[in-house]
Amino acid sequence: MKPFLNEHFLLQTETAKTLYHSYAAPQPIIDYHCHLPPAAIEKDIKFENLTKIWLDGDHYKWRAMRAFGIDEKYITGDAPDKEKFMKWAETVPYTIRNPLYHWTHMELKNYFGIDKLLNPDTAEEIYDKCSADLQKPEFSTRSILKRMNVHVVCTTDDPVDDLKHHQRIQKDPFEVKILPAFRPDKAYAFDDPELYNSYLDQLSSSSDTKIDTLSDLYDALKNRIDFFHENGCKLADHGLEKIYHADLSASELNQAFSQIREGNTLKTNQKRGLTYAILIELGKMYNEKNWVQQYHLGALRNTNDRMLNELGPDTGFDSIGDFSQSRTLSRFLNELDSTDQLAKTVLYNLNPSDNEVMASMIGNYNDGSVKGKMQYGSGWWFLDQKDGMEKQLNALSNMGLLSCFVGMLTDSRSFLSYPRHEYFRRILCNLLGNDVENGELPNDLELIGSIVSDICYHNAKEYFRF
Repeated sequence: MKPFLNEHFLLQTETAKTLYHSYAAPQPIIDYHCHLPPAAIEKDIKFENLTKIWLDGDHYKWRAMRAFGIDEKYITGDAPDKEKFMKWAETVPYTIRNPLYHWTHMELKNYFGIDKLLNPDTAEEIYDKCSADLQKPEFSTRSILKRMNVHVVCTTDDPVDDLKHHQRIQKDPFEVKILPAFRPDKAYAFDDPELYNSYLDQLSSSSDTKIDTLSDLYDALKNRIDFFHENGCKLADHGLEKIYHADLSASELNQAFSQIREGNTLKTNQKRGLTYAILIELGKMYNEKNWVQQYHLGALRNTNDRMLNELGPDTGFDSIGDFSQSRTLSRFLNELDSTDQLAKTVLYNLNPSDNEVMASMIGNYNDGSVKGKMQYGSGWWFLDQKDGMEKQLNALSNMGLLSCFVGMLTDSRSFLSYPRHEYFRRILCNLLGNDVENGELPNDLELIGSIVSDICYHNAKEYFRF
């Protein structure tokens, strides 16, 4: 019986062990998509206790605690931090076979040197030790990033953001490059006219552009893209159910925009037509800047009205959606490609039934201009686990070139999430190692090891121009 979480965790063969320890593990981390707060990096803060850094904002853990029957008071409520942690410790032993069980113990080991399993018997000792460690200089936000061998972090930032924290980091730089990423989802969030117009007023102010027409909106977004570019931005990101489309003429689009600007509710086809038109214009702007555009597709968000009203969005009440993706996605990519304005693109799917759809779609728009121009992104959200990663890697291998893949990201709000890169790297090396020892790949460690190193670091560095 192998000990849990030993140095060869997830590595089933000698080749896999060599690939991981010699080629994957030494590579720095490029976290090209995450939700870390730039203010916390700028101020180089230390977290008050383990709950603050580990449980606050982590809807993965919140969902598990709810499933285990923990009262909301101890999840997002007003219970003391230590009591919240103790309830999490009660839950952890019963998360077995959920990735949370692995992540929890990898994070305790990698950051705090703790090999003990977290349970009610060990919880107080672990909480006290970790909370004390968090007050040490090596546990400030900047120090954590350096200790985890992170070279680049791209945060997720709204177009109206003044990027003051990024600018202050640039004036007080450290070994890790911290860059903004452009997330314009609110620019086409048409469901609530009052909220939408309030947002456009903010965008108008930040861009110094009066927004009365759809053309004005494009001008305002271009202004903010220029500003982000000046501040080091190289990526844009979009969170969408799917790429919707509706056939609206230019006059119908302008009329629909005028309607919502006047506070009127739009019909479904108007929302879809406007969103598609805005995404096309944004895509052209990204291409002009040589940015990478990312599309996270397939989430069914805010499904629980009662809890949405009580707690707000991003609190753990989203799921996999079953949207039909391929036809309108292809139309969108083809429209940009037809005028040679398709930027480098990363596609992520949340529904595993779309794995082969995405893996085959990217091949339609590679044109030889850039290695791996079109990317099938790593397992995302509910697929960010061993089975999900293996399926993504297999789909990409079967239908594209795994060797050109830009690898893993955290997509996390937590500074303790960097073991997810280790998790991915071990899974990658295990897959390739098994193929070698099964005789499905040659025993050429120099070749396969170099591909592993590329996927873990070099491909992303080249692709994103870091």
